[in-house]
Amino acid sequence: MKVLFIGGTGLISSACSQLAVDRGIDLYILNRGRSQKYPLPAGATLLNGDIHGEGTAVRAVLGEHRFDAVVDWVAFTPEDIVADIALFTGKTRQFVFISSASVYQKPPNHYLVTEDTPLANPHWAYSQNKIACEERLMVEYRQRGFPITIIRPSLTYGPSQIPMIMGSWQHPWTLVERMKGGQPVIVPGDGTSLWPLTWNGDFAKGLIGLLGREQTIGHAFHITSDEVLTWNQIYVELGHALGVEPNIVHIPSDLIAAHDPDSYGSLIGDKIYSVVFDNSKIKRFVPDYMATVPWTEGARRAIAWFEADASRRTIDAPANQLWDRIIAAYQLAWPAKL
Repeated sequence: MKVLFIGGTGLISSACSQLAVDRGIDLYILNRGRSQKYPLPAGATLLNGDIHGEGTAVRAVLGEHRFDAVVDWVAFTPEDIVADIALFTGKTRQFVFISSASVYQKPPNHYLVTEDTPLANPHWAYSQNKIACEERLMVEYRQRGFPITIIRPSLTYGPSQIPMIMGSWQHPWTLVERMKGGQPVIVPGDGTSLWPLTWNGDFAKGLIGLLGREQTIGHAFHITSDEVLTWNQIYVELGHALGVEPNIVHIPSDLIAAHDPDSYGSLIGDKIYSVVFDNSKIKRFVPDYMATVPWTEGARRAIAWFEADASRRTIDAPANQLWDRIIAAYQLAWPAKL
């Protein structure tokens, strides 16, 4: 099977790239070929080009290639999708769009999320754009038969990421360092909302299992772990992996967002709600799909990855300062809590 990944070297996509090669897929990766945290796996073919660049240049890079499946990891707006449709109509038997599980209805009307849960997120522009992408693709599928499959990842992590609800995505060790030093770490709300964390290698098993499957055309799938934990449990288990009891401070999400407007979409538009994903559909289409890495194991793998190389343990000083300001503001309102 001949497959093209657009992107293919990110946190999630790199695990999928490696598994694709391991399973004998003839994998091509279209990206700019610059230095990446996640290098191309041996056996993949690099097509050096920018999918968001000038259209004729990308067409020249793709040449006469045709693919059994194309996966776009880096489409975020309807304009990106329009370009994809123009580029790959007649060039692939399956076009896979990586959307997001944050597109599901917020706030949710039911705790159990299926692929039929309504798509509506009035709080987060990122999710609204992903919804618009899905809608544009569905129009193209219904009217002209463009062979789409939609994938909705939830919070997916890997060795290089420690997925805390209040952490630094670019410098994950920042929160770990606070936790190790006994400094307070913020958990929004009361920490009892439920959330699944999915190891990137587990996600890869579901995604790769869907490639080349004609039965998936026109369908959407989320691919997550069946393990569901509260944010309190997630933080406490990370602390145990570090050999400490975390100093958790519960702070209302509205207060956090007031001091950190950039967090509004991710918090109010996503992670403050309990979500439990029903993975029955991915298991019907990929019968051997099963997420096998629990958070207890994933946390320890991630810590080991950072501890293996001091250069990975970077600190986000502005984030530290911001968290301290939020905690100080909360302390003014309720000093007995700290």
